[in-house]
Amino acid sequence: MVDRIEISFLETFICSAFAACFAELFTVPLDTAKVRLQLQKKIPTGDGDSLPKYRGSLGTLSTIAREEGISGLWKGVIAGLHRQCIYGGLRIGLYEPVKTLLVGSDFIGDIPLYQKILAALLTGAIAIIVANPTDLVKVRLQSEGKLPAGVPRRYAGAVDAYFTIVKLEGVGALWTGLGPNIARNAIVNAAELASYDQIKEIIMKIPGFGDSFLTHMLAGLAAGFFAVCIGSPIDVVKSRMMGDSTYRNTIDCFIKTMKTEGIMAFYKGFIPNFTRLGTWNVVMFLTLEQVKKVFLREVLYD
Repeated sequence: MVDRIEISFLETFICSAFAACFAELFTVPLDTAKVRLQLQKKIPTGDGDSLPKYRGSLGTLSTIAREEGISGLWKGVIAGLHRQCIYGGLRIGLYEPVKTLLVGSDFIGDIPLYQKILAALLTGAIAIIVANPTDLVKVRLQSEGKLPAGVPRRYAGAVDAYFTIVKLEGVGALWTGLGPNIARNAIVNAAELASYDQIKEIIMKIPGFGDSFLTHMLAGLAAGFFAVCIGSPIDVVKSRMMGDSTYRNTIDCFIKTMKTEGIMAFYKGFIPNFTRLGTWNVVMFLTLEQVKKVFLREVLYD
């Protein structure tokens, strides 16, 4: 039997959703730590100074595990899996069809990088419009730390969070922050998918590599690196706007930060971010390539 060389959109969606969910399960503690660091408020001390509760990624992971148990590191995981099923499935599943739409079905040869970037921008934007409610619920669940005795949690779980938000805030509240989220996810998606696609294409032309485990791992690491390089400024601006009401809007925050602290201010926490996104991308792309091979009836890696 001859192996197929293409898989359908539905098959790609299933592969993408599965790979994204697997990567989410593997890396959600790092994401929980990032959310806590971004949203934490300072704790006053006796001498008038203030100290942050969480210090660095490892310190945050340790504090959460000590105060809330190991399960605390996986808060929001159900909403995270909801998000990856929808967002991961759509952004990756639509990528190849949108590329084909942009260049034409009769196109032969290597697709230009700018077309790959445009395709990834579009699929990232479309996917997060659909998946924004899951993103909102995930962040709200992850942001809850250890509560004092007798103080109930806002939500009993992911499903309860959806219903509670709709009941108390209205359906539109599920799309809170959609504008910045579209910008962030479209750009990060372009950095991940277009760079992975391009670098994989380049590596496969090197003698001895081909469509191999090493090729996928190197391309996945590169995708994570580019995603952090391009996405870090957006993350820093988003975090500062959430914690400081003196900024009028996103542009104002960006300009003031650049003027007072310089460009390196946008890359604070680069190493923890790369650890998280680099790991996520390697796990996701390796899993994606493997699952696609199952649909194509090819053998797995030796």
